[in-house]
Amino acid sequence: MKLFANRRPEFILKAFVATFVLSASCMGQTAPLTVTLAQAVEMARQKNPTLLAAREHMQAVHANEITAGLRQNPELALTGSEVTLGANNPASPYTYSANVSRLFERGQKRRWRMDSTRAYSLQADAQYNDLERQTLLDVKQNFVQVLQSKAALEVAKEDLDSWNHTIDLSKHRLDAGDMSGTDFARIDLQLAQFESDYDNAVLNLRQNSDQLQLALGIEHPAPDFQIVGDLRAPAMTRTLTEIETLALKNRPDLLAAQHLVDATAADHHLAVANGTTDPTLAGEYERVATYNSFGFSVSIPLRIFDRNQGEKQRTELENSASRYALAAAHNQVISDIDQAWAAYLSSAHLAERYNDHYLNEATQIRDNLEFSFQHGGATLLDFLDAQRDFRQTQLNTINANAQVWLSIHQLSFAAATEMLP
Repeated sequence: MKLFANRRPEFILKAFVATFVLSASCMGQTAPLTVTLAQAVEMARQKNPTLLAAREHMQAVHANEITAGLRQNPELALTGSEVTLGANNPASPYTYSANVSRLFERGQKRRWRMDSTRAYSLQADAQYNDLERQTLLDVKQNFVQVLQSKAALEVAKEDLDSWNHTIDLSKHRLDAGDMSGTDFARIDLQLAQFESDYDNAVLNLRQNSDQLQLALGIEHPAPDFQIVGDLRAPAMTRTLTEIETLALKNRPDLLAAQHLVDATAADHHLAVANGTTDPTLAGEYERVATYNSFGFSVSIPLRIFDRNQGEKQRTELENSASRYALAAAHNQVISDIDQAWAAYLSSAHLAERYNDHYLNEATQIRDNLEFSFQHGGATLLDFLDAQRDFRQTQLNTINANAQVWLSIHQLSFAAATEMLP
């Protein structure tokens, strides 16, 4: 029995607490980085390398608008012949000429080219906003998972401390002859489960913290990184109809689909315009010996066979396809909102039951059976079952509260609008 009396996990507790939970106190004068959810979202916007890369690409797409708006350059041609023979050579006097020509676009090609490029730029903006929306959802989910891990770690530590206290009391009963060695061994053996829960909680917190810092664009995860937040979410005040209206107005993937319709429509107009004939006008000055002359020319391609028929048909079909894609995106928005709303209602109801009923009930049962067991009024099996149910109910409550936050963030993601201030 002396072996059981000397077994305590204090050295394990001190090791993990020193390396992670209380690592900020070991950092000397370095203050721990502590962020709220709003600060984490802003950090991701400013530092996430995936978003930074997408932002640069978006600006590159906008640069195409400059190219689309450029007009046709004029051409200058200078020639000279027989310049070494002199002006008095009757057979072949010298000749100088200068020719300036320019192609003039017809069919408003420049307008449709600019409209198409501008629509694609707006689509690129919407696609970037959609990527940012997805990235921020990841940040919010990771933030909730860190809060969940912190709460689970606190529960694991409280349970471990409580069970150590139970072992101490049971040791006194064993020494007094009020408990058998087998019962004490079973209680002491249960300590392994609490130690395992604590170790796993420490590991989960560290891994979730690293994942959150990765989403925030932090290059090297800091062990003293801390977040501030409440795991219990406030009640939702918006209605389903309001959320659907916001989603149809703000969803970037829906906006991207609309801009694609505009772009393909402009592409079709440009294809029709490209089927028109563009004349080239030129003016020429020529000097032959001592004589000066001016002239002009007009060049008009005869578009007998190639009138850009293939591009006209292709762009028309692309525009039709983009309209179907817009309808599909619209339906997807409605479906996403409906599913996210149902998930929120379900998770909120479950969390309310755990917070207001199940947790209190499990606590009362555990306390009553612990008191009864310590005074010989309950069996060891009843006490162990009550302790196990209490621990599981604590974790279920944490998970239920976390699921409410996750469903709110999913609803914000589906509506492209923050559901909570």
